[in-house]
Formats: sequence, C-alpha cells, structure tokens
Amino acid sequence: MSDTGGLLSSDDLVTGEAVALELPAATVMLRIGSGLIDVVLELAVLVVVMLVALAAVAGSDDALFAVVTVVTSVAVFVALPTALETLTRGRTIGKLVFGLRTVRDDAGPISFRQAFIRALVGFVEIFALYGVPALVCALVSARGKRIGDMLAGTYVVRDRFRFPGVRPSYMPPELAAWAHSADIAPLPDGLALAVRQFLGRATTLNPVSRATIGQQLCAETLQHVAPAPSPGHHPETVLAAVLAERRRRDEARLGREDALRHRLLGQQRR
Repeated sequence: MSDTGGLLSSDDLVTGEAVALELPAATVMLRIGSGLIDVVLELAVLVVVMLVALAAVAGSDDALFAVVTVVTSVAVFVALPTALETLTRGRTIGKLVFGLRTVRDDAGPISFRQAFIRALVGFVEIFALYGVPALVCALVSARGKRIGDMLAGTYVVRDRFRFPGVRPSYMPPELAAWAHSADIAPLPDGLALAVRQFLGRATTLNPVSRATIGQQLCAETLQHVAPAPSPGHHPETVLAAVLAERRRRDEARLGREDALRHRLLGQQRR
C-alpha cells in the first residue's frame, strides 16, 4: 500500500463508506476570535464567582481567602471549560458564535480526558503566559493547533462546512452476476479508502501511474474475494464491482437489522 498512500493526504478522514473527506481546520483568526469570547466570558464568571465566594467567607483569615481564590480559579479556568466541551462535544460559547468545534485527530468527538488536558494546558499557555505560546504554536502548525491540542490529540474545525455529496460506485453490468455470487469479505479501511479515492481520481492521473496503481489495488482487493473474476476484465472495472457489491450488501444488512429492531420494539410495546 505504500505506492497508493499518495492518493490520500494526512488530513483525509474516513467515513463509514470509506470515503475520504478533508475536514477543514479552523483558521488562526477564527480561533483567536472564538478564544477572545471565551476568555472574556470566563473572566466575567470569575469575577462574579469570586465576589460571591469572598462575601461568603468575609471576616475569615487570609489562609481561607487563599484557598477560596485557588478553588474558584480552578473551577472557572479548568473545570468549567472541561465540562462545557465534554457535554457539547467540543463546543464552547466562542466556538458556537464562530461555527467551530474541537474534534480528535481522527475527527471523532473529544472525550473528558482530552477536554481536561486542553483546559489544563490552556490555563498556562493562554492565561498565565498571555496566549503567546498558543499563538506561536497555532501559526506553525498545519492544523492551527495550540500546545493543548498537541498534547490532547485534538484540533479545531469549521463545524458549518458543508461537504459535497459522495457519488456511490457503479456496478459494471458484465460483472454484476459474478459480484453477486462471489464471497467478498469487508475490505480493510485503508484499502477500501484507497480504492475509492483511486476510482474517483483515476482520470486525473498519469496513464502509467494509473495503470500501475490500478493493478496493485486490484491484486490487493482480490485477496479478499473468492472466486476471482474471469480473466480479461480491466482492474478498474473489477474494483468498481467489488465496491458496489459491498455497498449493496451493507445496505441490505443494515435494512435487516433495522427491521428486526423495529419488530422487537413492537413486540415489547405489546
């Protein structure tokens, strides 16, 4: 697969149908805008909470005042953003305003651990160091990551980006009967993605590279198929037939599972 890896960029993400989508990272300016909103709101919350907490312990000794200050700061600067990003699956108030979201490097929703790391490191790089390390890191990072994102394995994306529709693979008529009767195992994600990307970009490739990659992908794909099609078919035709048949079988399986679920739920209601 080393020769076919060039079809995919490091920012390509795999959907359930093995379609590569480039989830666009938020620009540094968008992140600065959303970050400023979050900072202002957090400082406002800190002032309000601090006033209430200090009023509650008025007349106490200095040690208690120090404890209240530390606990309040941790709650506002670490606990609050951690809870917010965990519950909203990567959003904050600033990100909602600018249409952004924090996701894992594989584009999945962030977990509590990742939100906590981002908030904890963010307190140091944004509040303690006035945001300078975060800005420098975002400027040199390909995905605009700050240090907290580097350590947590996350980055910020434009949540309002609309992806183009994905055209399903066609079934070559001359291979429909073979594909329907063949034993076609699920392809590994990397291979299925490479095949789909190759078929979508084949016309833009150099003829020699197109032929070489097509033959390599076809040979790897047929390791998961039995029996192989009769000789003489073009590699791209075979690849299209395999993808189309896998899609048909997956849709049929999902349909059966959905029907079974509805039937079981209907019996439980009765």
